[in-house]
Amino acid sequence: MIKGTTRARTYRAIYRLLDRVSPVPFDCGMICGAACCTAIGEEDMGIYLLPGEEKIHDRHADWLTWNTQSTDEYFFPESWHGNVHWVRCNEPPHCPREMRPIQCRTFPLSPHLTEDDELIMVWNDDELPYLCPMIEDEVELDPDFIRATHTVWKHLIRDPLIYDLVKADSQVRAEGAVAVTGEATGDADEWIEI
Repeated sequence: MIKGTTRARTYRAIYRLLDRVSPVPFDCGMICGAACCTAIGEEDMGIYLLPGEEKIHDRHADWLTWNTQSTDEYFFPESWHGNVHWVRCNEPPHCPREMRPIQCRTFPLSPHLTEDDELIMVWNDDELPYLCPMIEDEVELDPDFIRATHTVWKHLIRDPLIYDLVKADSQVRAEGAVAVTGEATGDADEWIEI
């Protein structure tokens, strides 16, 4: 497994912070049938854990299925050597909300590093096998959620491996960007700045 520098206690503190905020004042899964964690056809929905995030999860818990995948087989930064954990919920959407991985908790935002290495939050623009109404309908996100998400990623990118991941994703995103602005308009094709 790849080894990051983020400690288990830091992940626990991040989880506690993100437990206090939500993108919207209701369970967003209610408007889409929890599309982001429900299997679609033959495709199982899952997520990669960040380096070290596995330290705070019980590999024997019955709500998650764990897999290991080689960083050579998928798009990961060159600094990532070895295997990563990929997890999926066994009974979506009924997973323990307090144990959701960070990338679930901060969705629909993604961390982005500008050319000047400034961290901003952007709408998740990954190609997804489902439509997220929050992105598609440009739902206004809670400012506390945006601030907490920014704070979390600001701490996480102190880990060189996580920084490399965010930097690589940002470069791919910037190369494919059509419309880029510095305004927090809520448009799915534009940046949300903190």
